[in-house]
Amino acid sequence: MNTTLKLIASIMISFAAGAIGSLATVPNIASWYARLEKPALIPLNEVFGPVWTLLYLLMGISLYLVWTAKKQHASRRAYIFFGTQLVLNSLWSIVFFGLHMPWLGVAVILFLLVMIVLTMKAFATISRAATWLLAPYVAWVGFATYLTIGVAVLN
Repeated sequence: MNTTLKLIASIMISFAAGAIGSLATVPNIASWYARLEKPALIPLNEVFGPVWTLLYLLMGISLYLVWTAKKQHASRRAYIFFGTQLVLNSLWSIVFFGLHMPWLGVAVILFLLVMIVLTMKAFATISRAATWLLAPYVAWVGFATYLTIGVAVLN
C-alpha cells in the first residue's frame, strides 16, 4: 500500500471511532444531556465537534507515522494499544450518552486515559512526532474525565 493510501486509511480508522460514538451522542444532546446538571468550566456544545474533529485527525496522522516508520520493533503492541483506546473512545460515548450511565462512563474514561498514555509510550519508541500528536488528545480526555466525573456526581 502506498503512503497516501496509508495516510487516508489511518485517518479514516480514527474518524470511524468518532462516527460510531456520534451515533450515540448526537441524538441525546438536545434531550437527555440538556437536562443534566453540569460542572463548572463546561464548554458550549458547539465546541465539542470541532475539537473532536481535530483530535481524530491528529490521531490518524499519529497512526500513519507509526505505520510508515522505519523502525517497527514495538509496532504490534503499539497497534493493540491504539486500537484499544479507539474502542474505549467509542464505548465512552455509547455508555455515557447512549445508555445514560455517567458512573460507568467514569470507569470507561479512566481506562481510556490509561490506554492513551500506554499508546503514547509505545508510539514513543517508534516516532516521537506520533507521540506528540497525541498530547492534545490526552489533555482533552483528561478534561473530559473531569466533566464526566462532574456530571456523575451532580446527577
